[in-house]
Amino acid sequence: MDYFFMILALLLALAGLLGAIVPALPGPPLSFIAILLLLTLPTEQANIPFLITSGILAVVITVLDYVVPIYGTKKLGGTKQGVWGSTIGLLVGLIVLPLLGITLGPFGILGIIAGPFAGAYIGEMIAKNKDNALRAAIGSFLGFLAGTFLKIAYGIFGIVVVIISFVQYFSN
Repeated sequence: MDYFFMILALLLALAGLLGAIVPALPGPPLSFIAILLLLTLPTEQANIPFLITSGILAVVITVLDYVVPIYGTKKLGGTKQGVWGSTIGLLVGLIVLPLLGITLGPFGILGIIAGPFAGAYIGEMIAKNKDNALRAAIGSFLGFLAGTFLKIAYGIFGIVVVIISFVQYFSN
């Protein structure tokens, strides 16, 4: 039974890393579930502070992934309309397009990138902020990259924790 949970934990950790770039997969939560599964191994002891910290990080990174593009829009000169446009663009790219059966690129990743970018740009054009429209849209894109970087880092963290647990299991 240990091997089943070990394989499942490894698959979830790999899915967590894949989820850093595939919008349909919740990367950090999958990585955290992999870490939790390791507690089923007899060599593992529940390190409650580590689990709490890992869980909080997974939640914070997941939330930041949606908030940072909006912050990037505002930070690079976006107006309230640009921020709203980025938010609406994110929702369109994340929810509306897939519901309509429109997938832009593999796993709809282009919708997740283009939605906030286009939304921020359109919002700035509506606000008559033509000079900063492209800057605000670029801010949205940079925010997307920052969120992706955080998810990749957490995915790698999940895989490292799984590998360390495997080494401890097989060394006993």
